[in-house]
Amino acid sequence: MKKIDILHGSIWDKVLAFALPLAATSVLQQLFNSADVAVVGQFSGSKALAAVGSTSPITSLFITIFVGLSIGANVVISRFLGAQNDKQVKKAVHTSLVLSVISGIIIALIGELIAKWLLVVMSTPAEVLDQALVFLRITFIGMIFLTIYNFESAVLRASGDTKRPLYCLLISGVINVSLGLFFVVICKLDVAGVALATLIADATSALLLLIILIKEKGALKVSFKDLQIDPRITKDILFTGIPAAIQGMLFNIANIIIQSGINSLGADVVAASTVGLNFEIYIYYLITGFAQASITFNSQNYGAKNYKRCIQSTRWCMGLGFIFTMLLSGIFILFSHTFAGIFTSDQAIIELATIRMRYILAFEFLNMTIEIMSGSLRGLGNPMISTILCVIFVCGVRLFYMFVIFPHYNTFNMLLIIYPISWATASASIVSAYFVVKKKKLLV
Repeated sequence: MKKIDILHGSIWDKVLAFALPLAATSVLQQLFNSADVAVVGQFSGSKALAAVGSTSPITSLFITIFVGLSIGANVVISRFLGAQNDKQVKKAVHTSLVLSVISGIIIALIGELIAKWLLVVMSTPAEVLDQALVFLRITFIGMIFLTIYNFESAVLRASGDTKRPLYCLLISGVINVSLGLFFVVICKLDVAGVALATLIADATSALLLLIILIKEKGALKVSFKDLQIDPRITKDILFTGIPAAIQGMLFNIANIIIQSGINSLGADVVAASTVGLNFEIYIYYLITGFAQASITFNSQNYGAKNYKRCIQSTRWCMGLGFIFTMLLSGIFILFSHTFAGIFTSDQAIIELATIRMRYILAFEFLNMTIEIMSGSLRGLGNPMISTILCVIFVCGVRLFYMFVIFPHYNTFNMLLIIYPISWATASASIVSAYFVVKKKKLLV
């Protein structure tokens, strides 16, 4: 598999070659998840749909923990690759895989212990609580495999390879949809069926990537006898990974608070938000592709001391990310009724779903700015700045709004406007921080 040369030549085409397969991987993953939601909505009814949707902020909260930690692995491995230090690359790869197993087990255990408590705290409607709990418990078991997959992907991504994770996910995704239909339509397992299908698919993708890494040549090759934790590399991974995980967690904690507000508006609004959220996640994963490109391109070039190329990489990621984000957002908004109709035939829920899509998707470029600029700062060795600013300007603003303003204006429309408001304040602060770091650290 030919890898992208991140250190030399033109940048824009390599950003696209890196970001688009990565975005396609995540979008494909969400497409298969959306297929699960569609299967539940069409064959098990609106209550099952609401049960699955009510767990989304919780699963996202836990997923961001290991995704954040895997970003730390990506940065460390990329920097060693840029410095052409194969010995350290090998140590970092094996340390990352051990960390993935440990963190996956810890996350799964914590999730199982507090699953019901989280659903109750979020004011999950009583009529869907039992189904939501079943779905959540099975999902937490599968997070062990999802954690391993994300760390394995980070190893390949650090070297410029975003295609093979896509191929593995394509295989596991077909398994996911096929088993989902079988478990729900034939076996009548409802929400448990789609959760089991996802678990099996995640285990498949993790196994496929492990086989690829075992057969890999050079410093990225995995050998079971070399699996161990290097203390210094672990520290470096956690130095970048923990702030990224915290930032993602805080985003999702704020979203859980918002979800509790959505839950208080009734099952129809919960179901409609579940539908609308699918399209936001598609765009978020597109954004993530360019944000990960920003991390990897900045990390490798910073390791190679090519500071001018770091700045150029950030510019290309921002420009290309804006074009693709606005294009996809525009398509979803323009055909919002049609897309919402894929998930449900209930016209009331479709109308509510289109309201969410129009309020939020038009401002996704602000979310894109936050993610890409945060990626650049992490790649340059400044992981805490964006985390602190997001705590203040995303989480702080959202919590203030939910506890102070929303109780007086508790409508669906008023709830949704907090997203663009918090994105606008956070993106402005992070862009300002990037220019300060650029002037100080890159001497340009």
